[in-house]
Amino acid sequence: MKLNRYCNHCVDYYERISKLMYQGASSDAQLAEIIEKIKATGKNNKYDCVIGISGGIDSCYVAFKAKKLGLKPLAVHLDNGWNSELAVSNIEKILNQLDIDLFTYVLDWEEFKDLQLSFLKASVPEIETPTDIAILAVLHQVAAKHNIKYILSGGNFATEGILPKSWHYDAKDEKYLKSIHQQFSKRPLKTFPTFGFLKEVYYKFVKGIKIVYFLNYIPYSKKEAIELLEKELDWKNYGGKHHESRYTRIVQSYILPEKFNIDYRKSTSSTQICAGEVIREQAIKELEPKPYNENLVEEDKEYLCKKLGITLIDFDNMMKSPPKTHNDYPNNKKVLEFIYGTYRKFF
Repeated sequence: MKLNRYCNHCVDYYERISKLMYQGASSDAQLAEIIEKIKATGKNNKYDCVIGISGGIDSCYVAFKAKKLGLKPLAVHLDNGWNSELAVSNIEKILNQLDIDLFTYVLDWEEFKDLQLSFLKASVPEIETPTDIAILAVLHQVAAKHNIKYILSGGNFATEGILPKSWHYDAKDEKYLKSIHQQFSKRPLKTFPTFGFLKEVYYKFVKGIKIVYFLNYIPYSKKEAIELLEKELDWKNYGGKHHESRYTRIVQSYILPEKFNIDYRKSTSSTQICAGEVIREQAIKELEPKPYNENLVEEDKEYLCKKLGITLIDFDNMMKSPPKTHNDYPNNKKVLEFIYGTYRKFF
């Protein structure tokens, strides 16, 4: 394939596609080997894998496929206080019908609320880092507690293969998280689960826990996944990408596009174009409307302000404050780039 007419994101996508996306018989063989290993390591345990469940498409589809393949998953849900009613309903229906046990980790709301507010005050696009890092931490904690060696992730190249690096900095940089917390917070982080490089090394090499990006090994179409979940398990669609969380809904549909000019619909559409699921003209047309509903976003603003204990004026002032990046705060970027670069050379 000639790539000279493509942008850098598309070039990167096509260069990585053979390693990170379903490739027919070879992927089937790889998945069969992975499933065999999961079953072997967990044969004497009640559970042989952990699945993070949000009520969204990807995680619910992973749960469905894992059960169909004869695995014994334990579903883990992080309750950060922002679940939509539809997400809760989807989780209950999916897990009940698939007969999968659920463990729910509830974050200390006052502590977490203060951390979320700190990131909003910091004026950086990594508004969801507190949730992202807590999910990683809890999944590994639960896996280690139950002696489970595999975490099945819903993250996938098929629908998330293109994402500009400038849109989101590494969530595993604890120095970055703590520097923002120290500068803007009012409460100490006593119970919040963190997950930095050292913990990643511990869980990976000491506890032997691996993350498997399950959907990369199967032919995955979000449209077909939705149709299957609706038909087989009475799953209900919640609308936009990751809108199972009311916080994520306003972050991705309003705050990021309006303040940082970051519209996740563009990355999703770009991936779909490269995957051949849509044509460019169709994708551009779908991007014409604003990423948010005018009436719904006003409702979401009021809900967010009430939950975080701020006024609409406070929120508007945060929206008007100059955008910043991770480079404006202390971080371990250079150290982590060196460490991960070295790791990739040998592993």
